Parts: sequence; C-alpha cells; structure tokens
Amino acid sequence: MTTVLPVSGARFEPYDVVVGQGLTAQLGSRVAPFAKGRTVVITDETVAGLHGPAVLASLQAAGVRARLLTIPPGENSKSFAELERVIDRLLAFGLDRRDLIIALGGGVVGDLAGLAAALYMRGIDVVQVPTTLLAQVDSSVGGKTAIDTPRGKNLVGAFHQPRLVVADIDLLATLPERQLRSGWAEVLKHGLICDADFFDWLAGQGAAGATGDPAALTRAVVRSVEIKSAIVGEDEKEAGRRALLNLGHTFGHAIEAELGFDEDALTHGEAVALGCALAFRFSAAQGLCAPTDAGRVETVIAAAGLPTRLEHAGAFTADRLLARMAGDKKAEGGRLTLILARAIGDAFVDKAMDRTTVTAFLRAEGAA
Repeated sequence: MTTVLPVSGARFEPYDVVVGQGLTAQLGSRVAPFAKGRTVVITDETVAGLHGPAVLASLQAAGVRARLLTIPPGENSKSFAELERVIDRLLAFGLDRRDLIIALGGGVVGDLAGLAAALYMRGIDVVQVPTTLLAQVDSSVGGKTAIDTPRGKNLVGAFHQPRLVVADIDLLATLPERQLRSGWAEVLKHGLICDADFFDWLAGQGAAGATGDPAALTRAVVRSVEIKSAIVGEDEKEAGRRALLNLGHTFGHAIEAELGFDEDALTHGEAVALGCALAFRFSAAQGLCAPTDAGRVETVIAAAGLPTRLEHAGAFTADRLLARMAGDKKAEGGRLTLILARAIGDAFVDKAMDRTTVTAFLRAEGAA
C-alpha cells in the first residue's frame, strides 16, 4: 500500500511525501512533472552502488535526463569544502534555474544536496529520496538543510522545501542494523513529543522494532511524517512549536560535537536517543515530569539497543558540554533553549533554565 501525505503551510508551496514499497521503480513518473530540463542525482558513493542504477533506469524510462554526482559517505561531507565542490560541479554541468536536483541518500546527502539547491542560482527545485530510516522519518521532510562547522552541527544552512519526497521502504533492506536503530531513535522522539499512544505502540515492538517487517516500518514512517508535517505546516522556520522536533538534540548535538562528529563512536540517531533520555531525566530532576516516565523512556530506548547514559558514548566534562549547548543554533543571547517534558507525549520548550542547574545535572550524570 502506498500512502501520500500532504505537507502544506502558509509560507511555502505544498508538496507530497509518498511512503510505500516498490516506489523506486515509479520514481521517474513521479519526478517527471518537476523535471523541466536536466536532472542531477546527488548521492554518496555507497548509495550510488546500491541504488544508483535502479534510480537512473526509472528516470530514463520516464524521459528524465539525469546524471549522478557522488560525494564521499559520512558526516564529514557536510562541510564548506564539499558544498563548494558540489556547486562547482553543478556549474560545470550547466544547470540553470529550470533544472532539478534529486537527493538520493541519508541525512548527510539530503542536507548537503538541499543546501546546494537552496544556494544554486538563488534556489532550484529539489526532490528528496531518503534511503535511511532516519532520513525518511525526519530530515527529508520540512525543508531544513545545513552543513556542520568545527564549532557545531548544522550551524550553516537554509530552509528550502522540497517539491516531493519519495520514501521507499524497500530501500531500508540494504541498511546495516545499527543505522536502522539510529533511525528508530527519531521515530521514538516523535512519540515522546506529542503522541503517547504512538510511543506505546513503538514500545510494544520491543528490541526488534527498528529491524522489523516492512509493515511495521511503514507504520512508523507514516505516523512520524504525519507528526512532523503537522508541526512544520504550522511553524516552518522554527519560530515556535517546530522547536519541539529538537527533543534530544540540544544534549545530543553537544555530545556529537565533543566526539568530533565521529559516526563510528556515535551516530546522530544514537546521540538523539541519548539526548532524549537525558532530557526526560533532567525534566524529572526538576520536578517537571514523573520519575516513572523518565524511567520508562530509558527502558524503551535501551530495549531498542540505543544508548541512554553519557558513559555509553564516552567521557565528557560538564563545562565543555554546556559550552556546546550554549552555542547551539536554538540558543538566544547565550541563553540555553531546552526541549523538556511534562510527560510522555507532552514536550515543551524551555528558555529560562539556568546554567548552574544544567551543569549540576550533567555532573550528576557522570560528566567531570
């Protein structure tokens, strides 16, 4: 079964997120209405080998003129150097404003290709074809694009909504189990933000949830996109409620930055999972939510094979983590912005928490 989920807002052109199986073969016919001229498929070297031939065949069968542009796999490609190289290649290909970029890959490819599309000739169309669970449930939807800097994650970017998102569940079959679990963290996050019933269903999937059958993965992707698209439609540029989607990210991004964005040490999804556990324990420590909720969140995250404690990721100092958190793009005037919780399914934005309280909590959690 194929599900078409509309994404719409007052300030951007509506588009569809198509979720289902066997969608790669249909990609050409779905993309053709947006492919007025030339098309460049930006992907990484790994995904190019796995899915490049099938994608190009589908596009060519629909009369879409397309070529591949590959980047190295991994978070290090979200850099100024790689962005400049990609844009230089687009110029060499002679793309103009009528042309199309297709982002075929996980979050790194989607972020980099989306930002290149936003910047190239002040903006050309992009179609997102996410190949990881994390990208299907989160980064491909909503128009956020970015690269990293040595000072932090996603600090340079733009909002650039796609014309279409095609999430083929069959592509997840080629993912390593660790990457599936990493994506499951973002699925759990959506339930924790605003849907306790969804979180209950996810908890019931147990340790096999992330690596379950296509029907379960389809349900997880569809509900996640429904939650995210509703929030994005209300608040495209994170002026208010969209910040809720960063649950787990303020702690998580700080931890990733301290580890040098080393995905062998900690994937982004693992950082989000750890950040969600920390956010709920911090909320409980401040009397904002019940300790039983924090305990249940930790249990469910751990059951999915994801980290819940700082010691699972490495050794950290509270002062350095706090400095990273203060430099997060959600911070305002040096004040911390935290996504906390009153209960499972009831997250909220806090901009008033003092640094001393956060520092004490991090030290209680094992940071030096």
